[in-house]
Amino acid sequence: MLFRRRKPVTISERLRVFLWPRKGFARGLRYIGLRILRLKSSPHSIAVGVAAGAASSFTPFFGFHIVLAVLLASLFSGNLIAAAVTTALANPITIPVILTASYELGTVLMGPQLGPIIGNAELTRMIEHLELDRLWGPVFKPMLIGSLPLSITGALIFYALAYQAVRLFQQRRRRKPSHEIGQS
Repeated sequence: MLFRRRKPVTISERLRVFLWPRKGFARGLRYIGLRILRLKSSPHSIAVGVAAGAASSFTPFFGFHIVLAVLLASLFSGNLIAAAVTTALANPITIPVILTASYELGTVLMGPQLGPIIGNAELTRMIEHLELDRLWGPVFKPMLIGSLPLSITGALIFYALAYQAVRLFQQRRRRKPSHEIGQS
């Protein structure tokens, strides 16, 4: 074969590359950022899409982030692609932080709750047996209430950052001569 490796890739090397890419994680993040900046839309529309994706990422509705982001972006006339891509803010690294912050903020906002305190063993048993109705009051309700201020704050911050970044990127791109655009 013309393009076959001389030395086959081992399973351990494949696992290492899967967990930590050769060029690092920054390259992928930079690529996603450039894809958002290069969208053909107004800075406001792209920033609204980014804000919708960020807002949905701070909610505890895992598995529905993209749907929620697209609905929010279409409701506020934002870019749907920017909204869907920005939901990557909720990833396996950030999800525990988001859940913890939303739960803690929700318990602070709701005040002290009267009722039985659920221990870790009982909480685990309730999750394993899918007794979600019993988890609403002590777990899901504070998490949902705490995620609202986080979502609004995240949306405002990401809107401002995305708007400025897209505006500056598009201005710089318009000023470049057409023969230089293909080279960058």
